[in-house]
Amino acid sequence: MKSIVTLTLNPAIDESTTVENIHPEHKMRCASPKYEAGGGGINVSKALRRLGGESIAIFPAGGPTGVLLKSLVEGEGLTWQAVEIKNWTRQNFIVVETSSNGQYRFGMPGPELTEKEAEQCLDLIRKVSPAPDYIVASGSLPPGLPVDYFARVARLAKELGSRFILDTSGEPLRLAVKEGVFLLKPNLGELSKLVGEESLEMYLVDDAAAQVIAQHHCQVVVVSMGPSGALLVTRDGYDHVPAPAVPKKSTVGAGDSMVAGMTYYLAQGKSMGEMVRHGVACGTAATMNPGTELFRKEDVEKLYQWIGQYAKRYVLSFENR
Repeated sequence: MKSIVTLTLNPAIDESTTVENIHPEHKMRCASPKYEAGGGGINVSKALRRLGGESIAIFPAGGPTGVLLKSLVEGEGLTWQAVEIKNWTRQNFIVVETSSNGQYRFGMPGPELTEKEAEQCLDLIRKVSPAPDYIVASGSLPPGLPVDYFARVARLAKELGSRFILDTSGEPLRLAVKEGVFLLKPNLGELSKLVGEESLEMYLVDDAAAQVIAQHHCQVVVVSMGPSGALLVTRDGYDHVPAPAVPKKSTVGAGDSMVAGMTYYLAQGKSMGEMVRHGVACGTAATMNPGTELFRKEDVEKLYQWIGQYAKRYVLSFENR
């Protein structure tokens, strides 16, 4: 399997709990909290390990919460390298109301990173030997970083001969795309902004993704469409992969699970079609578990088989028209 580095610039401690009912101005008795290492790239590394893969997780960490973050990452069995920063690592809070199964997610702003601290993250990637085959960046930029930071990561990936996979949004996404990215995973809203539209009708999504590929140095765009699955677009064409209907308990980590599933299959040399089907299976499986639990591998395998059978039936029915 080819080597993978994940980059998380705005990691977090995810603290989750449950309570029967949520009422304003009342003291609510919650269940014992659960603490997990969070943030886009870290979630990707956790998901890769669940699939049987390995990666190096690179992230900044600071303060007592940074110490806890490193302890939690270590407890997950991940290989990791951290840049020590002055400010404290952020902490998010997730509450599930058991009477309604409603989920309340409180995301805190990340600590400000200095230019020196940000450069140290890139230095850690440079020092990986041999150079990684894939660099996966997922999540938002913390305060203090310039919006072209992921564009700098894209340039570094080119220098190292690595394939860059990016899952972010806004201006950082737009600037990175202009620099060049191997694989993008935008949702419909992010894709719309990339092509200068307020929104896109479904029948225009493949053309919009193809436009991004044609105008920039991107080879693959996988458009995440939630319950509708995903659309794979390359220079060779496009393929829609449906998402199986499953009982949903949480969407936390679904996008990162999808990225991990795709990266895992790419690193194994699988085809683009297999890659996106596995990504949808991982993302869907993550929604079947409460809180921040990501997915169970056995669920991924079952869903992947279902998607494969659906795709086979679709092709046969299309060919028989």
